[in-house]
Amino acid sequence: MALEDDDWDLSAEELDSLERDAFQKLAQQRINSASACSSSSFSSSHNHHQLHQSFPSTINNSNRNCFQGSPAKPIPNYLPNKVAPLSPGTRVLPSLVPCKVNLEDERLKELPKLSVKFFLHASGNIAAKFPYDQVLVGAVRKIPKSTWNAKERLWMFPISSLSPAEKILHETSGVNVEVDNLDPLVHRAIAAAFVVPDIRDQYDRIPSCIESKLLPFQREGVRFILQHGGRALLADEMGLGKTLQAIAVASCVRDSWPVLILTPSSLRLQWASMIQQWMNIPSSDILVVLSQCGGSNRSGFTVVSSNTKGTIHLDGLFNIISYDVVPKLQNLLMASEFKVVIADESHFLKNAQAKRTTACLPVIKKAQYAILLSGTPALSRPIEIFKQLEALYPDVYKSVHEYGNRYCKGGTFGLYQGASNHEELHNLMKATVMIRRLKNDVLSELPVKRRQQVFLDLAEKDMKQINALFRELEVVKAKIKACQIKEEVDSLKFAEKNLINKIYTDSAEAKIPAVLDYLGTVIELSIKAGGVGLTLTAASTVIFAELSWTPGDLIQAEDRAHRIGQVSSVNIYYLLANDTVDDIIWDVVQSKLENLGQMLDGHENTLQVSTSQPPQSSPLKQKTLDSYMKRCNSQEDSENQPQFKNPRH
Repeated sequence: MALEDDDWDLSAEELDSLERDAFQKLAQQRINSASACSSSSFSSSHNHHQLHQSFPSTINNSNRNCFQGSPAKPIPNYLPNKVAPLSPGTRVLPSLVPCKVNLEDERLKELPKLSVKFFLHASGNIAAKFPYDQVLVGAVRKIPKSTWNAKERLWMFPISSLSPAEKILHETSGVNVEVDNLDPLVHRAIAAAFVVPDIRDQYDRIPSCIESKLLPFQREGVRFILQHGGRALLADEMGLGKTLQAIAVASCVRDSWPVLILTPSSLRLQWASMIQQWMNIPSSDILVVLSQCGGSNRSGFTVVSSNTKGTIHLDGLFNIISYDVVPKLQNLLMASEFKVVIADESHFLKNAQAKRTTACLPVIKKAQYAILLSGTPALSRPIEIFKQLEALYPDVYKSVHEYGNRYCKGGTFGLYQGASNHEELHNLMKATVMIRRLKNDVLSELPVKRRQQVFLDLAEKDMKQINALFRELEVVKAKIKACQIKEEVDSLKFAEKNLINKIYTDSAEAKIPAVLDYLGTVIELSIKAGGVGLTLTAASTVIFAELSWTPGDLIQAEDRAHRIGQVSSVNIYYLLANDTVDDIIWDVVQSKLENLGQMLDGHENTLQVSTSQPPQSSPLKQKTLDSYMKRCNSQEDSENQPQFKNPRH
């Protein structure tokens, strides 16, 4: 008489466990036996012994004895039919490979297997790709806000629906769904970006004098940074107004001032000038740390020397320092607890071993709001952007090896010097931390030409000769005014002209170190980018290191780049030095253009400096040269005496 399951005095679960253990033991024994001999079967007695050894010790002896002398029990239909020969009286058990403990997994194996791949789409949404299956389509439809992208044949859903999507697919009945999920780093970055506070409601705090001047794409950039909690990488191409957008963001979080600005040394005074133009704060609240405190500083900035022995007090509302000074001031910066940090040209932090990188990162990480600006965040390879990402999301980008293995494979110049999964990295940064617009993307929103003044910081030693010449010029002017003898006046005017020429040439010479410093910064932004699309015949950036007395020369030089065939907006930079002849020539050129414009076009023309900011003279103008400038102009046209619309203050 065959024994029923109840005769074993075991529950169904215990029987299942008993069978599984026996299957595993038998399968392992067969593997061992096959390696010892060529025989494909075992003796009945050996199998009988192994069967008893395979049972758990928790089963009592009476239960073990139930196996002896029992007739074979029929094999269930859902189990394999192939078994090894057994001795009479031994219960027949199917031969199986080792199986999982979870019975549910065994049942899933018998269901149709379908694979679903999740990946981050360029739109910032999650995309799901899988072969068509009616049951699976029905499950995906249940994912919140899921939509079908017919063009790319993908199902799409927002990042916020990722967790529900995973749960829905796992619990789908009738199919065995295997989800090829996002890379752990991608998943972690998305999760971190999703929980940052959206502070776009603070956009309304931007002063109207700034907001009204922002172009549409610049407003979008400000909102993006606020949407991402005030921690983002603004990677607009050079010339699209990253500085102004950063100032606008800073104005939205005024309650968290003071602001710390990290920048290349050649751009410190440029930042001070821009803040002075746009922010309604006293000039003395703009503190600039310079290596030396030369120059007249008539703009009234608070200037501090980095070479000062003792403690430096960074007590401005805006505090501007260069990257190279940060290692010297790291302890002070960490103690100051700046909540708002702007890192201009943030690709300066690309080298993980550089002192400025190791000194700057803790300061940026600690800040509540961190705005990184760079038109070329990575100059040549993905590893160069890792430290910038770490600065913004230190809890996500904790391991350079995790990042390097994912995005920096390949290359022949050392570890992590290659590039891999670059499309995923681009989509990840756009979805979580970076906004980038090219000039071509926003060309319709840009003026045809945009001019900007860049004020250089000249060394005190380079200014000594120029200052002496200006003093000598004032003496000659006074003598001319007092002299009554025509011959002496003519002689003095000749001396005056020679002094003018000397000031002109010496000013150019004094600017050379500062110009080289600025060009070094610009070239490190753009020289490698030139290898991926820029050509000299399609140049879109013009830099003037010196001025000409004749405005036509400047316009023609500008139009060497801005001409038929140019499809990009042309950005023009005038490098000016305070307290030099630049102060004089700029206003002379402006006055001449006004006259030429009225004559040729019926309206005044000027060298308009960036449509996103009001025209402005140098912030440090000479005070006593109005009559001199008129005489300079009269030397070329004695009948035309210009009236300056940019008076010196």
